[in-house]
Amino acid sequence: MARAVAEGLFIGEGAATRLLAGKSRQTGRLRFPLPAGAGADDYETVELAPEGRLWSYTIQRFRPKTPFNGDGDEQNFKPYGVGYVELPGQLIVESRLVANDLESLRIGEPMRITTEAYRTDESGEPVLTYAFAPVREGEAA
Repeated sequence: MARAVAEGLFIGEGAATRLLAGKSRQTGRLRFPLPAGAGADDYETVELAPEGRLWSYTIQRFRPKTPFNGDGDEQNFKPYGVGYVELPGQLIVESRLVANDLESLRIGEPMRITTEAYRTDESGEPVLTYAFAPVREGEAA
């Protein structure tokens, strides 16, 4: 059974995914990820919007160094997008980006939250992280 890369980061899978942020009880400001540990009681949990706009991005074309723990090695590494998605009225979040064609990503285009298995754990089960995918007519996210 798939599991999330970290507890309290997001809930759900696929299009039902929602990122979890903290809303300061004193200032009302949002903070992502949801604060944990000392001071966490100063925040209430808020689900962030599922859609936003691509604010900036790059394509990761080589396997990152440790502490990256994704599957594979340098020979079978699969490039992926990394970018910032602006969730209107909330935050700009850093995220993996998934698309059928990474070269077609465009700043300002609509994006929707999803999940993606970026590695498998010791028992062979997928480990999910959140990601954003373009919202394009006729294209599966």
